[in-house]
Amino acid sequence: MRMTGAEALIKSLEKEGVEVIFGYPGGVVLPIYDALYDNKKIRHVLVRHEQCAGHAADAYARATGKVGVCLVTSGPGATNLVTGIANAWMDSVPIVAITGQVATHVIGTDAFQEADITGITMPITKHNYLVKDVNQLPSTVKQAFLLAKTGRPGPVLIDLPVDISKAEIDFKYPEDASIPGYKPTYKGHMKQIKEAAKLLVQAEKPIIYAGGGIIKSEAWDELRQLAELVQIPVTTTLMGKGAFPDDHPLSLRMLGMHGTRYANYAIMDSDLIFAVGVRFDDRVTGKISTFAPHATIIHVDIDPAEISKNIPAHLPIVGDAKIVLKDLVAEIKKGKTPHSDKTRWHELIASWKKKYPLHYHQDGAIRPEYVVETINKLTKDMDVIVTTGVGQNQMWAAQFYSANKPRSFISSGGLGTMGFGLPAAIGAQIGRPDAVVIDIDGDGSIQMVSQELATVAANKLPIIIAILNNGYLGMVRQWQELFYKKRYSQVDLNVGTPDFVKLAEAYGIKGVRVTDIGDVSKILKKAIKDRKPILIDFMVAREENVFPMVAPGASIDEMLGGIPGASLSQMIDEEEEEVGSEAHLISSSGK
Repeated sequence: MRMTGAEALIKSLEKEGVEVIFGYPGGVVLPIYDALYDNKKIRHVLVRHEQCAGHAADAYARATGKVGVCLVTSGPGATNLVTGIANAWMDSVPIVAITGQVATHVIGTDAFQEADITGITMPITKHNYLVKDVNQLPSTVKQAFLLAKTGRPGPVLIDLPVDISKAEIDFKYPEDASIPGYKPTYKGHMKQIKEAAKLLVQAEKPIIYAGGGIIKSEAWDELRQLAELVQIPVTTTLMGKGAFPDDHPLSLRMLGMHGTRYANYAIMDSDLIFAVGVRFDDRVTGKISTFAPHATIIHVDIDPAEISKNIPAHLPIVGDAKIVLKDLVAEIKKGKTPHSDKTRWHELIASWKKKYPLHYHQDGAIRPEYVVETINKLTKDMDVIVTTGVGQNQMWAAQFYSANKPRSFISSGGLGTMGFGLPAAIGAQIGRPDAVVIDIDGDGSIQMVSQELATVAANKLPIIIAILNNGYLGMVRQWQELFYKKRYSQVDLNVGTPDFVKLAEAYGIKGVRVTDIGDVSKILKKAIKDRKPILIDFMVAREENVFPMVAPGASIDEMLGGIPGASLSQMIDEEEEEVGSEAHLISSSGK
């Protein structure tokens, strides 16, 4: 079929099964948008800022397991997209980002709206392409999708000059993509797997540390089989929430800087860590020199560059988490090695759970933790997706929302991008229209992307936007309170912040302000039932802090807060720090 490059691009996307593009038009992508005009198979969602096209495509991919696609113009359109691409890169999310580019004969002349987007994004993409021959366009698209979704997933960028979009081609889509040198390892080495099986069943205090790689490889069933087969406690990262049910008896929930005390104590006191689909980032390890000093570490990852990058692995296994876990479970079921008695380990963890539950002060004020807890109770057993902004709102959501299913909790992890929550909710809702999508956001985070309320309204997306409004850049204020003697520098948002209810109404969305704790459940219950776009402005306690918290540079078993009944002054007092140390010493002695 004879067609233009722009038409060939759209036809190629159809061949890859693309259903949705998140984008924003501009001069050099006009041929592409003209080709989209008559297309009946691909839905285009017009965002109001290019960064949000990236975030929406990112969350669409996380919610569905498909490749997300975004399309923007050259120059500022492409550079605005950089944050969205970087976010997907840090969290290993498969997206294909298509950017327009100036005509090939003026590239390098500082032409109007020219930017070297392939150069700019080289460190934050799995690969990127500058298409200079229209005949290479179909194979480029084929390769881009293959790269984005296979091996360790990630973003791939296609930069398309306007003259290539206008050029003609005899279209034929390739049946397969051949990429020399690209051969991800999927099956783990059986010798390593057999050794891992032996170590797991012999360990007396093992722990599974699971991350986003479990969800990417759809290995959640195999993870649960392994945990239940050997009765190993499981802790998950922020990216791994939902990979293992938070409400499962073996769950320790999230670990790390704002993880549970019992998860941090357990991983520090374990004699074996089975790490799968994780990268031992600094928010998990704390002070590296003190991390898990007694543990043998088995590290499973499809990306060999991650193994031993931060924490040395005693037993590395390169491979796809689903395939490795399946082989590991099969090996353990052969029963060649007798299982150790883990009774005392479970008893110790149970004592930590009882002594250090996640909790918050209840005094009649609207506590942000209570709002999240109420969302959790009201949506139990529903098909729910929670997205978050970044900051305190994100950590409260991670702590008090129980993600019991995969793809039910979507948040910006590695990059920590403020403003992620609202466009992520848009992408998730479009990807899974029957799900109840709730954006738990902060008043600081949402102001970075509030223009996307227009996208919500235009597409009639029944998203619930729950703002935990404390009038501060909350997490920055918390650090200033704890580590900078309450010198609150440039964090007060009360002056100049819009009336969020009126802002929502200006976009044609219902807005509600909640100032009474008695209305929290009632308003949320109605919002869930109505299935219409709504913004709920929860006026929460202004100086509430996220606890537990590991101070910068500290070991992860040296936590501030998280002790029921303790005041803030007690939380940062040396005596309270010794409570954690004492528990750790007791566990180490086995008494």
